[in-house]
Amino acid sequence: MNRQRRKERQRRAEDRGQWASKTEYLLVVAGQVVGLGNVWRFPYLCYKNGGGAFLVPYSVFAVLFGIPLFLLETSIGQYTQEGFATYWRKLCPLAQGVGYGHIIIKMFDLSFIIIETWALFYLMFSFSSQLPWATCNNSWNTASCLTLEPLDANSTNRTILKNTTSAAVEFWERRVLGMSGGIEELGSVRWELALCLLVCWMFCYFSIWKSVRSSGKVAYVTATFPYVMLVILLIRGATLPGALDGIYYYLYPDINRLANFEVWIEAGSQIIFSGSLASGTLIVLASYNDYNNNCYKDCFWICLLNSGTSFFAGFVIFSVLGFMAQSQGVTVDTVVQSGPGLAFIAYPQATALMPLPQFWTVCFFLMLLFLCVDTQFVTVECLITSIMDLFPKLFRKRGRHEIFVFIICLIFFIIHLVLVTDGGIYIFQLFDYYGTTRFCHYFMAFCECLALSWGFGADLVINIIEDMTGQKPNAFFKLCWKYIIPLLSLISFILYLVEYKNLKFNDWYIYPDWAYILGWIMMLSSVLMVPLWATGKILVMIKTPTLHLSSLFHPAEHPTLQRRNAEQEETATELISAVTTWRDL
Repeated sequence: MNRQRRKERQRRAEDRGQWASKTEYLLVVAGQVVGLGNVWRFPYLCYKNGGGAFLVPYSVFAVLFGIPLFLLETSIGQYTQEGFATYWRKLCPLAQGVGYGHIIIKMFDLSFIIIETWALFYLMFSFSSQLPWATCNNSWNTASCLTLEPLDANSTNRTILKNTTSAAVEFWERRVLGMSGGIEELGSVRWELALCLLVCWMFCYFSIWKSVRSSGKVAYVTATFPYVMLVILLIRGATLPGALDGIYYYLYPDINRLANFEVWIEAGSQIIFSGSLASGTLIVLASYNDYNNNCYKDCFWICLLNSGTSFFAGFVIFSVLGFMAQSQGVTVDTVVQSGPGLAFIAYPQATALMPLPQFWTVCFFLMLLFLCVDTQFVTVECLITSIMDLFPKLFRKRGRHEIFVFIICLIFFIIHLVLVTDGGIYIFQLFDYYGTTRFCHYFMAFCECLALSWGFGADLVINIIEDMTGQKPNAFFKLCWKYIIPLLSLISFILYLVEYKNLKFNDWYIYPDWAYILGWIMMLSSVLMVPLWATGKILVMIKTPTLHLSSLFHPAEHPTLQRRNAEQEETATELISAVTTWRDL
């Protein structure tokens, strides 16, 4: 029986593919978890929520939520060797709706390729002899444009600064986005951005067209290059005047902020966002591992790398923002931004004030581009793998993987053309705010832990990990899976609903009512898959007398019983053989 199961796993690995080496797996996972959340979200959250004091709730959530959930998802994916939609069939069929919810979330996640598109667009302009976001001598500039240059400490310049728009903002809003008045005014497709979008999708296709056999090779560059750029930018940032002021703002601890419950919620959200948790990604990536890979040890190293990179990136960002604040004659808090505002306005402004601005701008946008590339091709790979695992007979044939990847990339390229219209930024913000919100991820984490730790059984998960790695996880993980993670997820889920506010773009544009209805449809589309699927399975069970409720939680026999039965069969065979031999004698 053990030999038969090994042959079955080997055959399945040949059909689906497998990482050529453990290094490739670690690089791809590291490239996925170390992304935009580490560079443009964590430093801002740290500054906003108490500086160094924010590390307290962040560390608590990393230990109680991040590491246990990371281990749970990677171990289950490695054991089942299935995508995030089909692995439930082997563990807890009642919860397969979680997998279908992940498919919907992944479709919304693909819209983040627009950030990669913007980064590529900026990168091309970074080779200009004069950076276009540093001057007002361009066709898109208005009369209120302010040229970027170090300001004198006189009041006249400061008054001008308050009553004008910076060249970087005008380049972003008028040249890159061509922003319309709202989502109702989509306007035309901006062909330059459309070409950049096409290049991004082409790169994504050739990164994954051979599944993990190609994506693993690409990760050698895409996962390591951002670290080279981060080190270069930190060395440069640390030598700039005002860098210490920026770092002070980043790390200065405000202990009083720890009493604010929202700080703890944001720490948990950052753990989920940067760790790619409760999204199905880790499950799919681990499914390409060898059965006996030590996922228990990998979990600690990758989580440590993720958190360490976030902390390190804060020094890179705030040292440069401190320089920018000193150059402009303002305090650091006036230039601190998060998200696209940091990547496409604040940081380009700062690099434009440095000597050799083109070099430092190229370094920054190359880093941003590679961070996006990793996240994008892994997201597409996970979506495609999960769909192909649903229909293995259709897709597991020579040449069909490449064709299916091409079709998926082409379809989403056409869909995402709406994001490069004049009103595309409004649609992207709608996708970001509703389609991939923490509301969905907390709900998925809650259902995932309930199904695996209570339905399937936390003890069985522990036994699976021990069988694969030879190491039995600490009882602490069982405690987290059964109680702590579901409780924290439920609290955060409820608080999101209680504190919900309608999306406002740039704090001034209010979306029309139909847009908010569309947003809630996007948000609920993934969440409702869980109860709808569970209800359907229960109804089928009621109408089928031969099915029992236990089959919805334990399909056939669970792995521990299978292993024990196999051992008992082998022992019985050996005893019968010994008795037969003795009789013959």
